[in-house]
Order: sequence, then C-alpha cells, then structure tokens
Amino acid sequence: APIGAFALIFIVFSKQGVKAFGPLLGVTISTYIGFIAHVALIFTLACLAIKISPLKFLNKVKSPMITAFVTRSSGGTLPISMKTADEDMGIPRQIYGFALPVGATVNMNGTIIYLGICAIFIANAVGVQLDMGAKLTIILTAVLAAVGTAGVPGAGAIMLLMVLESVGLKVESGSAVAAAYALILGIDAILDMGRTSLNVGGDMLGAVFVAKNENSLDMSKWE
Repeated sequence: APIGAFALIFIVFSKQGVKAFGPLLGVTISTYIGFIAHVALIFTLACLAIKISPLKFLNKVKSPMITAFVTRSSGGTLPISMKTADEDMGIPRQIYGFALPVGATVNMNGTIIYLGICAIFIANAVGVQLDMGAKLTIILTAVLAAVGTAGVPGAGAIMLLMVLESVGLKVESGSAVAAAYALILGIDAILDMGRTSLNVGGDMLGAVFVAKNENSLDMSKWE
C-alpha cells in the first residue's frame, strides 16, 4: 500500500508541481480546525452537563490522547485509556471495561470530520458541485462508515472510498478522482494522528459521562 500510494502521489505532483501543496495544506488546516472545534464545543458541553470541569477532564485525558496521536490506533491506546480511567478518573471497571473497547470501534467522531472534509475536497478538486442532498448523503454515509471503521492506523482512508462512492465519485485507475484521492493518501498519516486522538478523547468522555450518570464516578479524583 505505501508503494502504491507513493506512485500515485508521484504522478500527481509530477504533473501539478508545488501548486498541489496549497490545497493539501488547506485540507489539513480545515480538518484540525474541525477537531479543535469539536473538543472546544462538544467536550465542554458534555462536561458541563455532568458538572465536571472541562479543563480537568482534558488534563486527565491528555496521556491517552497523546498516545493515540503518536500510535494512530484507538485499539493500541486501550491499555493507557483503561489505566487512566481507573487510576486518574475514578471510573468503575465494569463501566470502562465495556465502554472503552466498544468506543474504540464505534465512537469515531474524529473520523467523521475527516471523511466529510476530504470527500468535499475531492469533489471540489474534480469539479463536481455537490448539492444539499449530496452533502447530506456524505454526512449520513460518513457516520455509518465511521461506526464500522477499525481502530487501526489508516482505516479511515479505506472508509473514504465508501463515502465517495455514495455521491458517485468512483476511484478508478487513471481518473481525476483517483488522483485527488492519492493526494489525500499523501497526508493521511498527519490527519490520522489528529482524528485518532479525538476518537480516544471521545471514548474517555463517554465512559465518564456514563459513570457520572450512574452515580458511580469517584469524585475524589476530580477534586
């Protein structure tokens, strides 16, 4: 796969030159703005809803999120996530032992942001105008695809193919869509780090949310 991706990227950059860097930088910045906005809005509102400090939550979840950022694997981060949930957050084992492994597969909020932005980028790159119906289709397909995405490095890039297919953008050999998809593959590792980190943060938030609503959260850990 890396050799194939390199070959596709080489063809694109040999034809377009350095001007291809601009759109890729835009995609990267847009995606990370989405990640940061999600943390600032959704994480904050969820923490306030259960009356815990968002800043304390982010401080406690720092280790799992950094590990996820480096490893690009929700599954590989599970031991750190469970250790943090147990020792630093006071979540009962019966809750985090179920919520975190399930979340590593089905809770892919970062992946959804990635799929939506990249699908729109590819459509724009090949000159396809997406109407509101197509954009809603991208949202729905991205949600469903993210639920089925494995918690391993690079899985989101495979799911992107499904999202593109849903709006008629087929990645076929030699097509403009394939060339645009190759550009995304070139920066996928950078995007994958951010989306995996956000995914893991969401898993931890879900476990805390359930524990607090069940009155099982050890609040002495949050003082």
